[in-house]
Amino acid sequence: MATRRDFLAGGLALAAGHACGQSNAVGGQRVLVVGGGWGGLTAARRLRQTAPELEVTLIEREAAFRSLPLSNAWLVGRTPEALPRQDYAIAARGLGYRYLQAEVTAIDRERRRVQAGPDTLAYDWLILAAGIRYDYAPWLGDDARAIETVRRLYPAGYVVGELEALQRKLAQFKGGVLLMTVPPGPARCPPAPYERAMMIAWWLKTRRIPGRLVLVDAGGGMQRFNRVFVERYRDQVQHLTHATVKALDPFARTLATEFDAIRFDDAIIIPPQGAADIVRQAGLLEPDAAGKPGAWAAFDPLHLHAAGDERLFLVGDLLGRASPLFGAYPKSAHMAARLGRIAADEIIARSRGKMPVQALPESVCHLYTDVDPMEAMRIDAQYRVRGDGLITQTVRQHEDPQPRGEDLVWVQGLYREMLAP
Repeated sequence: MATRRDFLAGGLALAAGHACGQSNAVGGQRVLVVGGGWGGLTAARRLRQTAPELEVTLIEREAAFRSLPLSNAWLVGRTPEALPRQDYAIAARGLGYRYLQAEVTAIDRERRRVQAGPDTLAYDWLILAAGIRYDYAPWLGDDARAIETVRRLYPAGYVVGELEALQRKLAQFKGGVLLMTVPPGPARCPPAPYERAMMIAWWLKTRRIPGRLVLVDAGGGMQRFNRVFVERYRDQVQHLTHATVKALDPFARTLATEFDAIRFDDAIIIPPQGAADIVRQAGLLEPDAAGKPGAWAAFDPLHLHAAGDERLFLVGDLLGRASPLFGAYPKSAHMAARLGRIAADEIIARSRGKMPVQALPESVCHLYTDVDPMEAMRIDAQYRVRGDGLITQTVRQHEDPQPRGEDLVWVQGLYREMLAP
């Protein structure tokens, strides 16, 4: 089997000699995919390979896809590889769809048009996979200077550029109080902050850094990590559960909850989150309890199209409530990829005048629960439609005291779904 380094350093590159493949059928129905993350890339590949009669265009503001689902171990040097990179233009040529590097600033659903940079593009079908936005307002209001300071000095580490900055931050941390926030849910990759906290605790302990991680957690944590913090890293982690942030001052480096006032030397600020701004512009947010636009996109959970718009499909982390029984789907790479495939299949069937075959996603998440020796956990979530039409969720956790690269095999599968020619 290929090593972790072999795969992540070079496994994304598509063969340079592969046919460019700009062969979308002239006059075919037009599908725009907005967002080149796990969901958007999976959807574009699925559409191109399964429905050659469709014209498929991926719109993404970045020039290259970069992601590392195993990033927390990478942050503290447990996996030495560089962050992988795949140019969107190369992927598009290799797989046969079009790629436009632009930021989508407006969607006109009535006319079925998208404003992408200076270009206005018409569509027959639209997949919106634009991801999340950070919502600093509950903690910082509309203070633009404070928000910019937090972004610059205390990045959340949920996108690649921030991950690199965060790794430098940890390498330079010499001691004191390192603050990390865990926002209220729903949020991207719910177990990730706890895995990161455990890795940082190990980092502090093994390097004998005279510091402590103060974890300000809006929830109750995860039982497995709560136990590890107490049993293995009592001196390195102070875990404040059910702690609501009342005030954050990035200039004075202070944070206040209902019960604690914390002075920190450095911080990793993971703020509350919501669907990307374009979701709000398009009028796709689900209403909150007061009937006002909420934070996440409203959608048909059985078919993934927007509420009241069967030509627009919503994919990935931006989704709101899937069921009153459990709330939102996990916001993860695996879930986004599965949703991208389902949305593509829905469009293919409908464009051919057929009824789509109903499909539901599943979610898999691999994470480390301790270091030296490495211990891991796999979290599986399965979904089915109950007799009354509601979606139910079943979650199982599998402890693995001797991981053998299962996480790498999982990541390889996800990349193949997005990028394999």
